Amino acid sequence: ASQFPSRRRVEPITTHTGPANQSQHSSSSSSSSIMAESVIPEMPPTMCLEKPSIEFSYVGIDAILEQMRRKAMKQGFELNIMVVGQSGLGKSTLMNTLFKSKVSRKSFPGTAEEKIPKTIEIKSISHDIEEKGVRMKLTVIDTPGFGDQINNENCWQPIMKFINDQYEQYLQEEINIDRKKRIPDSRVHCCIYFIPPTGHCLRPLDVEFMRRLSKVVNIVPVIAKADTLTLEERDFFKKKIREELRANGIDVYPQKEFDEDAEDRMINEKIREMIPFAVVGSDQEYQVNGRRLLGRKTKWGTIEVENIAHCEFAYLRDLLIRTHMQNIKDITSSIHYEMYRVRRLNENNTQANGLGEHHPACREI
Repeated sequence: ASQFPSRRRVEPITTHTGPANQSQHSSSSSSSSIMAESVIPEMPPTMCLEKPSIEFSYVGIDAILEQMRRKAMKQGFELNIMVVGQSGLGKSTLMNTLFKSKVSRKSFPGTAEEKIPKTIEIKSISHDIEEKGVRMKLTVIDTPGFGDQINNENCWQPIMKFINDQYEQYLQEEINIDRKKRIPDSRVHCCIYFIPPTGHCLRPLDVEFMRRLSKVVNIVPVIAKADTLTLEERDFFKKKIREELRANGIDVYPQKEFDEDAEDRMINEKIREMIPFAVVGSDQEYQVNGRRLLGRKTKWGTIEVENIAHCEFAYLRDLLIRTHMQNIKDITSSIHYEMYRVRRLNENNTQANGLGEHHPACREI
């Protein structure tokens, strides 16, 4: 309601009298009218006589959400996922299952001479995916040869170098004088680490890799081919892995120190209690009770990939795509890349200062 006082309309007082009292009544009526006008002044013409609508105070700030949505829809999104693990753990199959498309490296036929290398050779393949008008450039980075050798000493170094090279490439684009309006983002946003379903404990290779790589990239550990474990073995294995991660100071995604508020902390705590995800991947469709679903067919039944009673694939998909994708990218940009950028700029400043001290011109001064 308006805060302005309501305006009352002054009606003239009229009384029907005879001709003898007409002049007296005219004088009295005129006096009353003048008195009434002196008591209630004229309201300014700008004041609204009608009650304002409920939208009177609406400014339109919430329209920024629609503007951001339209801009994001035009630009599209980028997501770069790295998969790391031994051969035969189903890395390519899981990626195809996540995006319900042939997105892995092995999905594309190669020449007869192409074989899995005996040393780590990092390969990436990009796809343009569109769903309900939303476009996304997906890049899957595979690491064939990781952990396949007898001596796996320092086998994480090529992977660490690849991740840092992407940060360096982005940094060089960023510090250019004539830089691009939108810098292509090749930084690794997430690394899915595949743990063999042994059911016992982490191998020294698993511990060392995640300990080193968790400082430069978001790591999400998964138990590969979890259908080879019984439910009791799976629960014991998951608990054992969480204990080893805490004992070795390994922070996997989502990290506690990056929880923004109480609501995020509550959601992320549930996810941390579930890590590592026991997953099953399959790109084969089957008919079960009249429903089409992805699964693995066995003699005793069909393992449904998206059924949370069978495995935890659905939780992994929701984390990577439906609920935390933007947060994963934000942490990559504001935490991991920022740490690399600060370190590199400090190194450049140190080198420049060292060069200046030994420069001939400085010695003359």
